[in-house]
Amino acid sequence: MAKGRMQSGILSPPGVWWTPANKQEKLWVTIAFVWCMILFAMMPFWHLKGGQNPTGIRARVTPEAFTERVNQFVADYKVGDEMGIPVVAPPPGSDVYLLGRMWQWYPVVKLQEGADYTLHLSSADLNHGFSLFPLNINIQVLPGYDYGLRITPNEAGDFRIICNEFCGIGHHLMVGKIIVEKGGA
Repeated sequence: MAKGRMQSGILSPPGVWWTPANKQEKLWVTIAFVWCMILFAMMPFWHLKGGQNPTGIRARVTPEAFTERVNQFVADYKVGDEMGIPVVAPPPGSDVYLLGRMWQWYPVVKLQEGADYTLHLSSADLNHGFSLFPLNINIQVLPGYDYGLRITPNEAGDFRIICNEFCGIGHHLMVGKIIVEKGGA
């Protein structure tokens, strides 16, 4: 290449780039393609049999209707307050409603270890991320959708809900709480 000559898409590159691929290159391209097809075929298998992707229960709901359900849930099972946010303790087997809204998770939920619940998540305003810390549970929470998940808490403790989807200037303050008490507490 001449000194100072620039390459572009119009000028062909120097060298013998147009020669056919040799045997080893063809072998590796074939292996890579076959491996991609295997991984592609495994995606539905792992979704159905892998037990790692919670399919849950999904339904359309208006933000107003879901907020009304949450308010009724709070009225039925409120047991106290924590920094102005109601603490709710539903009986085992019930539906638990949790609402994401600028910039809080509402209400604080108190559950019993080993009991079954159906956790319903939705948003009143924007997309929010539901990340249960320190566990590795991450769910995208959208307005207009009720995402239900059957859960059985198997460990007592205080768990934080962190919004991991940027939702505005107060995003860093959006931390909720789920309290799991020892069974029969």
